Amino acid sequence: MSEQQQWTITANEQPSEWFIEAVKEYTPASSGLYAAQLLWQRGIKDRQQLTAFINYKAYQPASPFEFGQEMHLAIARLQQAYNTKEKIAIWGDFDADGITATSVLWDGLGQFFAQNTQLIYYIPNRLKESHGLNNQGIDNLAKQGCKLIVTCDTGSTNLEEIIYAKQLGIDVIVTDHHTLPTERPPVAAIINPRYLPKEHQLFNLSGVAVAYKLVEAIYQSLPNVAKYPLEDLLDLVAVGLIADLVQLSGDCRYLAQMGIQRLQEDFKQPAAARRRPGVGRLLELCQKSGDRPTDISFGLGPRINAVSRIQGDASFCVELLTSRDVKRCNELAEVTELANARRKSLQKDVQAQVAQKLTQLDLSTTSVIVLEDAQWPAGVLGLVAGQVAQETGRPTILLSTEGAEEQGSRGAGEQGSRGAEEQGSNSSPLPLRPSAPLLARGSARSVNSVDLYQLVKDQAHLLHRFGGHPFAAGLSLLVENIPLFTAAINQQLRQSLGSTTLMPTVQADLTVTVADLGKELFLELKLLEPCGMGNPVPKLLIQNCWFENAWHRNQQDWQGKKVQYIKAEFDIRDDSSRSGFPGLWWGHYKDELPIGRCDCIAELDYNTFKKRYEIRLIAVRPSANSALNASRLTPLILDLRNQEHSALSTQHSLNPSYPLIEDCPTNWDDLRIWLRRCLAISRSTPGFDNQQQLAIAWSKPNHQPPNQIWLTLVGIAKYLSRTNQLVTRVQLLKKIGISDQTLLVGIKALKYFGFIVKRQDHYLQITWHPSDSAENRADEAVARFLAAVREEQFQQQYFAEVPLSTIVAIASYET
Repeated sequence: MSEQQQWTITANEQPSEWFIEAVKEYTPASSGLYAAQLLWQRGIKDRQQLTAFINYKAYQPASPFEFGQEMHLAIARLQQAYNTKEKIAIWGDFDADGITATSVLWDGLGQFFAQNTQLIYYIPNRLKESHGLNNQGIDNLAKQGCKLIVTCDTGSTNLEEIIYAKQLGIDVIVTDHHTLPTERPPVAAIINPRYLPKEHQLFNLSGVAVAYKLVEAIYQSLPNVAKYPLEDLLDLVAVGLIADLVQLSGDCRYLAQMGIQRLQEDFKQPAAARRRPGVGRLLELCQKSGDRPTDISFGLGPRINAVSRIQGDASFCVELLTSRDVKRCNELAEVTELANARRKSLQKDVQAQVAQKLTQLDLSTTSVIVLEDAQWPAGVLGLVAGQVAQETGRPTILLSTEGAEEQGSRGAGEQGSRGAEEQGSNSSPLPLRPSAPLLARGSARSVNSVDLYQLVKDQAHLLHRFGGHPFAAGLSLLVENIPLFTAAINQQLRQSLGSTTLMPTVQADLTVTVADLGKELFLELKLLEPCGMGNPVPKLLIQNCWFENAWHRNQQDWQGKKVQYIKAEFDIRDDSSRSGFPGLWWGHYKDELPIGRCDCIAELDYNTFKKRYEIRLIAVRPSANSALNASRLTPLILDLRNQEHSALSTQHSLNPSYPLIEDCPTNWDDLRIWLRRCLAISRSTPGFDNQQQLAIAWSKPNHQPPNQIWLTLVGIAKYLSRTNQLVTRVQLLKKIGISDQTLLVGIKALKYFGFIVKRQDHYLQITWHPSDSAENRADEAVARFLAAVREEQFQQQYFAEVPLSTIVAIASYET
């Protein structure tokens, strides 16, 4: 799915000597040079900046009342509600930022208003309502007697819904950080950091941080009321901030640093003594300890987000994050973990389908990737679109028409409803025809150089709804408008880019050696945490290195049935050290690692589960010599995969001399045998004109379910036993459609059911003598066979879609 990457190295301006010495004060075990280089690159160039950046205790956070008159109006309205005992509803959002924001208001305002009687919360269903206020939910709150709605992480542009609430006698306080409305809505107050100057230390606050500032203001305005300290909310603030990928500068960084410390302190307590047992249990389930930002970005955040993506309703997540009932929290954490496992499975399925559709696109003429499918679940489209955008270097929009007819029939009756990530839209819903038109709904993700929100906004006349920000957007449009939208948005971006070519880019911050890797460098780089937008995780370039002791494994889903993802583990070496350093490469087989010398870009990390320092491989490419070999190999391999049989025959008839591999391999060794033969012939042939070509011509396999394959094997064995016929191994393999190795596992399983398999010359003889003596072990043997079939099918699926560039690269490593 990916194409050749462009590697860039950050300009390495040498920091001043005094600055290096200042940084070294924080890294007594090392020189501090690498940390100083990074901080200098990122604009930290004086002692005061350095101190405030590293030590949150030296940072002076902004007062919540720097939001000005709007914060004063919000507090006045809350005090009125406090004095008259009005009922208040928190209107949240269903992503991690919105869930944690709701939880902060629930716990924070809950110190002043009785929970469940005076104070309630409402979170829209992602799959039915989507983002933002909607009239149906407002009606529901009105029936419950609510007089005030406090939004969090949403609401800035819900002008019609705010007016509707006002007509019902409900005031609205908006706390949000998304796109501003064109005019101030008729609210009691609107607290949005986008009203502040861009250089203000509060400007980058996420939804949860804005909610925290509101709670901080009421703590100051009504002192001596709250029973619990304000700082108890900071762990939730850190989770929302880091999960939402906002720029961690100013108060964002300060709040995240404070929150991570709180998170770690609470996790160290016994489960029964934790303030947030639900958070602690989630950390345990993802094998994290809460002391690293990555524990949130790779652990807590995805799990909280998964609930609404899979179930739609994520309301129970607030209870998970705020309840002190250990038993109840454990139950909810398990439900969350299962939702995340299901999310992984769905995401993997959609990724595979998107990869297949991408093979039909000419990326050289495509500026914006727009793909649709009726079967794609909308909840995971943003995740997949982000991965495709990163791998291709192009903005990516994925659309689902799943349930489109039903969506169309609801039409404009869903006032205020937004598509996935559609918050902050300045547009209003376009009128739909009364004939229930089909709506496609989807998510878009961009690359750094392209303002995706503006791209989508310029096509508003073709859309039903849209919204978002420069890097992510959500949209919905009539299915019949998709071709026109695709052509228009591509033309628009091509015109704006001119001669610029979009391609995936990986940037390295520092050049290091394997000898540099380890605890000292890790502690240096840790000074920059928490990392995020504007302060990314440092990327390390390691040149002229190689890999040893590589192996890979497949991770299965929570039921142990379906392969979820793969990862390769290895030791990296170079000439700087006599020993290797451990690392892993997510989503790749060990065979994709180069055999010769190469360059790589990686992140240095600490694995709390294995208690070791390791690198996480980001990108790898052959060194100069290996790259030359790859360019010489390219003409040798002809990719004829997934072609019609007639087209394949025509291709081969033009040059019948080259080998044609039509059976899909299950490992790289199957393919390497053929590659070595062609390379040997080519090397013995002068010049390139007569080089031996190898054609890979297998098609995407049409697999039977593993259980059906087992039943077929048993049926054949019974038939051969009854008729006393012999069969060759090749005949058996062709009939069942499995490999030799998997057949051997199946034969072993047959023996537990009373089958006896004997070899006679080139034939197999199978007889059956039923017995119950090994029944218990038979189930285990069948399970091993089914697992072998699943693994084989997974590998074949991989080889049906692996890019030719990967095959060429692996071949080049062999030479």
